[in-house]
This record gives sequence, structure tokens and C-alpha cells, in this order.
Amino acid sequence: MSARSIATVIAGVCGTVFVGYCIYFDHKRRSDPLYKQKILERRRKAKQQKQSENLSDIKSRVPDLSDAAAVQKFFLEEVQLGETYLTQGDYDNTVKHLTNAIAVCGQPQQLLQLFKSTLPPAVFQMLLDNLDQLKIVTEQKIAQEGESLD
Repeated sequence: MSARSIATVIAGVCGTVFVGYCIYFDHKRRSDPLYKQKILERRRKAKQQKQSENLSDIKSRVPDLSDAAAVQKFFLEEVQLGETYLTQGDYDNTVKHLTNAIAVCGQPQQLLQLFKSTLPPAVFQMLLDNLDQLKIVTEQKIAQEGESLD
């Protein structure tokens, strides 16, 4: 046998051992009774972390609400960014920026009616879901701060 044939056989054996190793441990991982619970818990934590990051991002960027000019500038920038991302097809960023605009808007119901007529239905539904999640996270933060004050 030539050196090339031996190298090919060794590479094949190593590849087979590696694939077998992967299959064995994947089966072992999936047969764990707590596997689905761990996955769901990891996803839930990631979602909560993303929501809290969004909330902290909004808080860090929101201007002083007593300064009407700064609020108006922020509102217009957020709506413009939302429109830009909408034209690019980036719906997640669209929803994020439009949510920021709604957060500082003086009349959010009228703005939502406008968005309902102008946004695609799927994006508008994402916006409503994001507002609901933001409301829940905000209520949880207020409850936690209230408990820490007691």
C-alpha cells in the first residue's frame, strides 16, 4: 500500500469516528428528560434579556420629556428610521423604532391608527405585540423597584 492510500484510510476512519461521536452525544443530549425544559428556559431567558435590553436602550436614548423640542426631534428621527428600515425590509428594526416613537408620542392612539392604515398587517401586528411586551416588562420593572423599596 502506498502512503497516499494509508492516509486516505486513516482520514476515513477518523471521519467515521468523529461522526459516530457526534451522533452518540446528540442522542444522549436529546434523550435527557430535562432537555426540552432546558431549551425552553434558555429561550425564555434570552427573550427576557432582549426585552430588557430594548427597554434600557429606549431609556438611554429618550430625551428629557420636559423639553418639547428634543422630544419632537427624537420622535421624528425614530419615525424616519422606522420608515427607512421598512423600505429595506428589516421589520424587527422597523418595529423597534416605531415603538420608540409611540413611547414619546402625545397621542399614541391616533398614531397607531395611522400606522394601522399605512403599515403592512404583519408589521403592524408585530408592533402591537412589541407594545404589549414592553408594557409587561415595564410593569415587571415597576413591581421589582417597588419591592426593593419596601
